[in-house]
Amino acid sequence: MKPTGWVGAHLGFLALLALSADTQLAPTESGFNHAWHRLDGKYWHVFAIQIEDPATTDAVEKTRGACPPGMVEVWGRMKVLGDDDVLDLLQETTCTAWISREFPERCAAYDENRWLELSKDLPTREMHFCIDRFEYPNREGDYPVIAVTWSEAVALCEDRGERLCSEEEWTFACEGEEAQPYPDGFVRDPTACVIDRPHRDVDEGALGDRESAATLIQLDRLWQGEASGSRPRCRSPFGVYDMTGNVDEWTRSVRSEGRPSILKGGYWSPVRTRCLPSTRAHGDGYYSYQQGLRCCTDPPKLRP
Repeated sequence: MKPTGWVGAHLGFLALLALSADTQLAPTESGFNHAWHRLDGKYWHVFAIQIEDPATTDAVEKTRGACPPGMVEVWGRMKVLGDDDVLDLLQETTCTAWISREFPERCAAYDENRWLELSKDLPTREMHFCIDRFEYPNREGDYPVIAVTWSEAVALCEDRGERLCSEEEWTFACEGEEAQPYPDGFVRDPTACVIDRPHRDVDEGALGDRESAATLIQLDRLWQGEASGSRPRCRSPFGVYDMTGNVDEWTRSVRSEGRPSILKGGYWSPVRTRCLPSTRAHGDGYYSYQQGLRCCTDPPKLRP
């Protein structure tokens, strides 16, 4: 997707900016914490200086398999028990150190041996698909695109000849065949993934118009994310990065009832940020400061 404009100017200039699609202002010394880059006149992400070529990342990671460049081949058997909510409740019984039992509940550590014993005879389902290694735009060193609606996320993936991941695909890519609670294991580690940073109050009214100076000021104040791949240990068993924390990610619901627009993974604040939980409260036109996406597709052998 071709960038259409980016802003990193003095706060005093912002009152004068319409922030139109052709705005081109270099980041200068200013009241901003970040240099912001706008895509297609709608979405925002932080401007990145060093972005690794996906082919280089593929060669190092060796997880591409039969998938398109920049993607990871995920193939295995997923543990299933009703839906993710039911399995998450079962997994919570193995928590040995609660940070908070109140919603959004957070567990510091799970008993790995107990979970493996408890889940060893659960039914499984074969899964085989390709998933972006990083959050969209899926390049190591780049920043996740944010302030995108579910419908727009669907379109962005389709523009690449791919699709928005289903919630099940996303969960399996995060947890692996052992259905571990966090992509990096059984212990909640804020040094491994971008999680548990202090919450900052949000002025929802200031986010109403993505093209406004007020929105950009708000995004800059709220942003606590990092460039994709910044945390090497935030890597799932299949080799997918940043699946918990950093930004929430849109997925497609697999349920026959309710909204199709499901958020997975949590973001940088002290929220659930583990593989199984889903946020089902937002419609397909909703966007906010911490939302991104990730695309999936079928491996060539499974395509029509």
